[in-house]
Amino acid sequence: MQLSDQIVLVTGAGRGLGRDIALAFAREGARVIVNYRRSRDAAEALAAQIGPRAIALQADVTRREEVDALCAHARAHFDAGITTVVNNALVDFAFDGDARARADAIEWPAFAAQFEGSVRGALHTVQATLPGMRERGFGRVINIGTNLFQNPVVPYHDYTAAKAALLSLTRTLAGDLGPDGITVNMLSGGLLRTTDASAATPEAVFDYIAANTPLRSVTTPVEFADAVLFFASPWARAVTGQNLVVDGGLVRD
Repeated sequence: MQLSDQIVLVTGAGRGLGRDIALAFAREGARVIVNYRRSRDAAEALAAQIGPRAIALQADVTRREEVDALCAHARAHFDAGITTVVNNALVDFAFDGDARARADAIEWPAFAAQFEGSVRGALHTVQATLPGMRERGFGRVINIGTNLFQNPVVPYHDYTAAKAALLSLTRTLAGDLGPDGITVNMLSGGLLRTTDASAATPEAVFDYIAANTPLRSVTTPVEFADAVLFFASPWARAVTGQNLVVDGGLVRD
């Protein structure tokens, strides 16, 4: 299915990376659901900027009933089911290495919160959109991961563990849903310059990362969003269960 024929749900699209992902799909002519939890004004402004091919809808992805309501609203609005899901929503988190919880102090609720957002949220969106994807014999699920579980340059224990679990879910879902014509993949970025979550990162850290990439630059949200389009495009129709690292070449294994 061409990008222009897809109906795309981008979770956490009111701001940060999600905003650029939504804009990337809109640029290719897709219809876009700009999901938000609290950023209503920003999400509605983005949908208005995109135009009639977009709608802003509230849902906390950790709550299945809210995701179901979002999908029903989107189907009624676009007169068709969602074909493509980008699981981008991030439970409140700031990439500030100096303020991170250390190994001797971090407690399980911090892990639980990240697992709720990354794994439970992704499970909800997939399950809620699965009937529509099966109807059309087509589906694309794209999960947003991190290169930190391959290169934990800053040990964000809770965030990294949750994203590693999301990669496992990506691969098991790929095996389960492949016969339905549904691919499930992950894109893993490094530190992006700059999102709301990375705004707390010291400039020296950005400079260090840039100096250690072959491209001598830190990946931007716009560059990362462009890579998301690949997994949704016809050119990736034979690709599933994969994790593509998009970080300027910092991680090469």
